[in-house]
Amino acid sequence: MRVGVARRRNPLSRYGALFRQRSFTAFLTAGALQFAAPSAVLVVLLYGIAFAYPAGERTTYGALALAFLGLSSALPTLAAAFFSGAVADRFDRAVLMRTVNLGSLLATAALASDLIFLPSGHVPVPGPAGFYIPLWVLLLYPGWAAVAVTSTFFRPPFNASLPRLVGTADLPAANGVIYAIAAGVSALASVIVGVVLTFAAPAYALGVAFVLFFAVQVALLFVRADFSVSRRGPARSVLKAATEGYVYLARRRGLLQATVAALVTNFLSAVALVELALYVASWLDLSQGIWYGAIVGTSTLGVAAGFVIAPRLRFEPRAGRAIIVFTLAMGLALLGLGLVHSIWLALPIIFAYGLMPGMINTVFLSTVQATVPDEMMGRVFSADEVGSMALIPAGQYAGGVLTVSVGVQGTYLTAGGALVAFGLIMVTSFRALRHLGYRPVEPTPSPAR
Repeated sequence: MRVGVARRRNPLSRYGALFRQRSFTAFLTAGALQFAAPSAVLVVLLYGIAFAYPAGERTTYGALALAFLGLSSALPTLAAAFFSGAVADRFDRAVLMRTVNLGSLLATAALASDLIFLPSGHVPVPGPAGFYIPLWVLLLYPGWAAVAVTSTFFRPPFNASLPRLVGTADLPAANGVIYAIAAGVSALASVIVGVVLTFAAPAYALGVAFVLFFAVQVALLFVRADFSVSRRGPARSVLKAATEGYVYLARRRGLLQATVAALVTNFLSAVALVELALYVASWLDLSQGIWYGAIVGTSTLGVAAGFVIAPRLRFEPRAGRAIIVFTLAMGLALLGLGLVHSIWLALPIIFAYGLMPGMINTVFLSTVQATVPDEMMGRVFSADEVGSMALIPAGQYAGGVLTVSVGVQGTYLTAGGALVAFGLIMVTSFRALRHLGYRPVEPTPSPAR
């Protein structure tokens, strides 16, 4: 008993050991900023589209225009996710991360140009009588798709590279601190963007995201580690290599059920959260951009806290059960948002909501990194991403249609209630997920880079 306690490292000393590796610090900075920047872009676009229509048209035309923003990136993102893992397992991951980050920079610059020039004109679109999309809003869609695609290509090489820097026992702490900082930066950026939107044009607010993307390129220059990939077996096409990731995931029933759980959870969350700008503007009756930035920032702070808390729960042997509990809590939080009518009640509820995906992602990332072979890891992350994200566009569109039919409150109550029901199904039916977990192995000390 005493031996086991003596070998358990202090969590603070574990973080200290991580930060003493210079390459890890630079790697963390690059990943955190790349993951945070798209959120800043999305805040600007959602706010701009929500207020592109007169007040009387926001819950009809505005709701559908917001849903189309999600749909615009759907097929490109899913295609990117399908191939991103195979690409990450085939090419040098450091070069790949730098290349896709450059694409993010160019896409953000294109979005800013559209918001600066604001091309006039309206484009009629099938839907409710008289439905139209302003031309400048329509031009935002391909720009956002480009940001989403480049971010999708960044994740598998980044996540698959982490075990090159840290040992198995340190993976939860490393994932937690990376994504907690990413969420914290995202929250701060959301608040800053909200302030800028209150006093200046949206194009200026996109400057925040551009700075974050540029800093990623700089941070990657300071990572001194070998992220090249060693191929095993004969050369295969990218399509065949990508398919192998899905075959592997299908054989690991616990991981597969976790992906299915994420698929349903992301769909129902998208139903509600795609209309978050309207939730603030119409349900809470707050039109200033700073309030939207505050509620998005508070949610993201919850995500950051979730990433920090998860490693301290020692979830590793009970990873699947933790995912189930956190999913139920997400549904209860969405229900809570539909039942309150005050920003001061909505803020703590959305903070609690944000805690859950932060903890779920830490659990899943660490489990994959600890149990999947390096040469397969990028493809497994890619397969999971396709599986878990496949219904997000449908959820976003469903959220727009549902809001038109039952209003903002009805959308949140419906999505929250359905997520709670699904959590109960997981408790009774997802046996392999309930048994998903691993035993961490203490790392062998390695010299700081």
